[in-house]
Amino acid sequence: MADPTQLTLYYHPLASFCHKVLVALYENEVGFTPHLVDLGDPDANAAFKRIWPIGKFPVLRDEARDRTVPESSIIIEYLAQHYPGPVALVPADPEQAREARLKDRFFDLYVQEPMQKIVGDKLRPDGQHDPFGVAQAQALLKVAYGMLEQTLAGRRWAMGEAFGIADCAAAPALYYADLVLPLGAEHPQVNAYRSRLIDRPSFGRVLQEAEPYFHLFPG
Repeated sequence: MADPTQLTLYYHPLASFCHKVLVALYENEVGFTPHLVDLGDPDANAAFKRIWPIGKFPVLRDEARDRTVPESSIIIEYLAQHYPGPVALVPADPEQAREARLKDRFFDLYVQEPMQKIVGDKLRPDGQHDPFGVAQAQALLKVAYGMLEQTLAGRRWAMGEAFGIADCAAAPALYYADLVLPLGAEHPQVNAYRSRLIDRPSFGRVLQEAEPYFHLFPG
């Protein structure tokens, strides 16, 4: 187990990509220090950009190895390599690992990103909305829902019986996506999978910690 003083996670408790990393950390009980970043605070924003100039979270800082690790998937891979636990989030078998990474990217690119497009549009000032872009995002989400309905049939988790990196990505992606474009009765497999993810103790903890901030979520 990592010493909580050597790992710092720069994050926001409402951000879906941060949720993804938090699930991975909680699955293997990796000790870390959470550092909430308020991008609306000029000083906090500037301090964070000195660590990662791109200014997007999550970012993991490992003082023991003097490494700054951005991007949710890369952070999970880094944790699997340097801070492994009983839950092997990335399969050891190369073919299985490639498939797990593909599913991870699927949830990030075709569920999380269109969901964020829809949410982001709600935050735009009047007169600056993008209805065409929102329609494109909704259409992509519907395609993703349909594909997941087929691939999840007969599976407990994204890769089968073992919880892994793809499920870390799926938990926040589907949780928020259902809020902006409800899955509906026509996607029973995806609905059941989303429920299992919410019931997973690691993601349940993430949601509990995010609860004080949910009033900030548009819609």
